[in-house]
Amino acid sequence: MAFCDDVWLEAEGLRAAIRALPFNVELARGTLPRETFKFYMLQDSLYLEGYSRTLALLAAKAPEVPMMLEFAQAAQEALVVERALHESVFRSYGLDQAEVDAAEPSPTCLGYVNFLVAAAHQGSFGEAVAALLPCFWVYEEVGHWVHGRAAADNPYRAWIDTYASEEFSAAVRRVIAITDRLAARASATEVAAMARAFRRSVQFEWMFWESAYRREPWPV
Repeated sequence: MAFCDDVWLEAEGLRAAIRALPFNVELARGTLPRETFKFYMLQDSLYLEGYSRTLALLAAKAPEVPMMLEFAQAAQEALVVERALHESVFRSYGLDQAEVDAAEPSPTCLGYVNFLVAAAHQGSFGEAVAALLPCFWVYEEVGHWVHGRAAADNPYRAWIDTYASEEFSAAVRRVIAITDRLAARASATEVAAMARAFRRSVQFEWMFWESAYRREPWPV
């Protein structure tokens, strides 16, 4: 079994828990409160900055030109395509740029971003890629799961369509292929580190949606 098949299967229980989160269930139904979705999108825009920096770091560290191009393009698309989605949502909520700029990351958002950046700086290239893979793969799974349950007039249709698109799925498949290639030539120690990094990011994915549903504040 390939590395990605193995870690994906191992994460099935947690992936099912992600799909069952009230945030995603209500997102699919179109009943998620607007203020909750606004909080999520603000946090996601803050996350996007760290995610894009991680992709750029991976592009700089990539051992092969095709990998360099893949992660450099992904960093650009995150800043251009996904940021455009965020800005469209912010306009629909009447948020001005000053309010967006003043937003601060929640504890979970800050923890997830710092985990990814640390993996890119301190881990092996394979470990960093494995840490980033759930950001692609789990979003694709949730996007398709929500898309299959969403009515045509769902108010969150733009978000749903973005992550259920064939373009996004194609990017996911490319990163899976890169991850499997890296794992196939890695030592047993590095493969174990890659699996731990993947698992931790899936946990952070659960935490991110769950914290958004609670509109997580700083406790002190």
